[in-house]
Amino acid sequence: MNPAAHASQVTAHQNEAVLFLILLQLTVIVLAARVGGWLAQRVGQSPSVGEIIVGIVLGPSLFGLVAPGAFHFVFLSTPPQAMNALSQLGLILLMFQIGLEFDFTHLRAMQNRTATIRVAIACIALPFALGLGFGYWSAPVLSPQAPPVAAALFVATAFSITALPILGRILMEFNMTRERIGVIAISAAAINDVVGWLLLALVTALASARFDLWQFGLKVFEVFAFAIFSWFVLRPLFKRLIVMLGGDLKRTGKLNANLLAALLIGIFCCAMTTYQIGIFAIFGGFAMGVLLHDEIELVAAWRDKVGTFVLVFFLPIFFTYTGLRTNIGGLDSMALWGWCALTVILATFGKMAGAYGAARWSGLNRHEAGLLAILMNTRALMELIVINVGFDLGVISQNVFTMLVLMAIISTVMTTPGLRVGLPKLGLGSVPTVP
Repeated sequence: MNPAAHASQVTAHQNEAVLFLILLQLTVIVLAARVGGWLAQRVGQSPSVGEIIVGIVLGPSLFGLVAPGAFHFVFLSTPPQAMNALSQLGLILLMFQIGLEFDFTHLRAMQNRTATIRVAIACIALPFALGLGFGYWSAPVLSPQAPPVAAALFVATAFSITALPILGRILMEFNMTRERIGVIAISAAAINDVVGWLLLALVTALASARFDLWQFGLKVFEVFAFAIFSWFVLRPLFKRLIVMLGGDLKRTGKLNANLLAALLIGIFCCAMTTYQIGIFAIFGGFAMGVLLHDEIELVAAWRDKVGTFVLVFFLPIFFTYTGLRTNIGGLDSMALWGWCALTVILATFGKMAGAYGAARWSGLNRHEAGLLAILMNTRALMELIVINVGFDLGVISQNVFTMLVLMAIISTVMTTPGLRVGLPKLGLGSVPTVP
């Protein structure tokens, strides 16, 4: 066999070996996510809670600790670029899907608009202030590699986030989507997340500009220019494309291949644009979704044709990718666990106290205000996205990353039991039975 043919054969074999390992990883991830979601439902939790915890379990915190050889073979035998790329691609599609789900129309008809706005503002302002102070104070100890202001801003943003998709799923499970508290919570969370994403975009721009005022100002200008171009150029363009390529979308509710291709091209182009601006590709996916959120038939067709695949395949990859970067064993001293406990307490207090105080100020009774405080403390997916961005930028350390992951899990796990206790006191919703 000549050398060229032999080299080609070796390369082909290596490619097949890498493919085998990636397929093994994906098989383990999807199966574990399904099992984790089912187990979470069995104990009365949202499936997303189980999927997040499974992502941590598959990482060095448990799988790598109990079976280091198997863990290394499954997850560390191949370069991380493939899993990272799949995770980011899935996140871009997921953020498009989340952008599609934003719906502010019910705010116009809402009788509790004042309460919604007050709760939204309080649930951003108080956690952000606490996170800013805590992040700046703790940065020299917990994230000495990062500028204290950048670390503080990311911790503050992480404290401020509410997980709109997970909160929406929980409200549907408890039949609260038409209840007064449910409407206030989901509306406030929507406003909360819009402001949170803007904060994250600006904080990312600030951190990546390395505090150069001119570079930061240029980045902010580029963000606003992209937003204006998207709304006044891309939005009308894609609305025309939906009419031209959608065909019988309104009649059948089906998403055809041409329209799906156009959407994917738009999502990827927006993602590449925001990447070039320097605020991460996921913002492009989210922006594209927001532009088309009022296309009701399109939203339903995407959810039906693509949404389930994204949730079943791509979302667990992101959770596992986060889990692989989370090492609970790294918190190897009482001092670090003390910092972790303080992180959870401050983040929880900020959200719950802000929501409770604003709700009482707006005329809600103490049981209603308490229930709203529990709902607004749900973080989950959105929190994980924020802290992954901060970790990628190097403005939070491995230990702070782990602490914030634990905070996201604990705050989300608290929601369902809190509702089970609080709902009967108000006679609201119906507590779902454990399957």
